[in-house]
Amino acid sequence: MNAHASSLPRRQSHLDVYLRVLSALMLRDMRSRFGGTYWGYLVQVLWPCVHLGIIVGAMTFRGIKSPMGDDSMVFVASGALPALAFQYISREVMKGYLVHKPLTYFPQVKRFDTVVARILVEIVSSFLGVCLVGVVLICFGADPVPTDMMMAITGYLTAIALGIGVGTINVGICSVFPGWALGYILVTLTLYLTSGVYFMACYMPDEIYYYMKWNPITQLIEWVRLGYDPTIPAQIDYLYLFGWVFGSLTIGLLMERYVVRAQQ
Repeated sequence: MNAHASSLPRRQSHLDVYLRVLSALMLRDMRSRFGGTYWGYLVQVLWPCVHLGIIVGAMTFRGIKSPMGDDSMVFVASGALPALAFQYISREVMKGYLVHKPLTYFPQVKRFDTVVARILVEIVSSFLGVCLVGVVLICFGADPVPTDMMMAITGYLTAIALGIGVGTINVGICSVFPGWALGYILVTLTLYLTSGVYFMACYMPDEIYYYMKWNPITQLIEWVRLGYDPTIPAQIDYLYLFGWVFGSLTIGLLMERYVVRAQQ
């Protein structure tokens, strides 16, 4: 009797099933990028390096000096990486929900599972991108290590957290208005161009700087840059930023509970 019982397959718990669903969604997510292969996933990881090279090349061609320190690559990277982390996560979480929506017809797959899987993939992609940019900077003779490591890391993590919060809100909006996926591209492009990636917002006139600080991406960029140069006159409202992070995440989860599930 005991021998027969031990030969029976172990019944999977709900956690085992959930983890297998997440891993399957993550692998499918990685393979669905740029041509349906894992090599396509590397394109997304490499894109921050390409982005950095284009901007630095344009600054060098036009003879523009770095307004922070002597290295243009470090200046651009300290602004572009947190901005791109927010932009990619907040956008890709929404796209992941739309791409994986047909899979929710399987009883094991819930719509929120597709959101969690895409968030995990984007977090891994963000950190891989940061590591790759750091390697590239070292190869070109730049020093990517910030003066205040904790300041730079916490600023970058806050950018990721804000991207997750806004991404969950986008999922709620897209569940009702799928066309928002295109409209949000214009929103992120506007935020990116005006957030201070290519310039120092804190050196703008006080009247302009006051209104720029209402953009949380501007303050996140300056937060990271304070880790590289603590002497810049940046004014970070940490309470305002954490209000954005927790407020957007709360609204996004409420929308998932009362809007997204209502569409099922």
